Amino acid sequence: MKVNICSRKEALQLIQNGFPENTAVISFYTPAYQKKTQDRLDYRGKCKRIFYVPVHDIDPHCLGDFCLTYETYLPEADALAEFICNAKRDGMNLLCQCDYGQSRSAACAAAILEHFEGCGIDIFTDYRYYPNQMVYHKVYDALQKRGH
Repeated sequence: MKVNICSRKEALQLIQNGFPENTAVISFYTPAYQKKTQDRLDYRGKCKRIFYVPVHDIDPHCLGDFCLTYETYLPEADALAEFICNAKRDGMNLLCQCDYGQSRSAACAAAILEHFEGCGIDIFTDYRYYPNQMVYHKVYDALQKRGH
């Protein structure tokens, strides 16, 4: 399974110019009440599987500002882990996308790569990315619970 990270801008180019075959998408976007960007991307007709994740790109010390706790942050983690495992089982590649392709998507990709291949640290050491550690831990822990 190949795991790619991309920004909204890069994803729009793929949608317009030819989306990679056999690719499932995990698309992170900012929840509506904190929206600073456009709506989530529309991948219909471009890929067979898409998992949208409305989640704030925040640090742990900011959770209270959003009426969240670590336990209530990213409640979709278990369903996302199931989506990831099903894509892997079916031989699909994964595209992790967020607004800038640096934080939420990078964290998700790192969790996937760490769980399945033991090389998630490569994302953390790549200067292009700033993985959101809460997203990483929530996705990684959900994958570990599944045990694949």
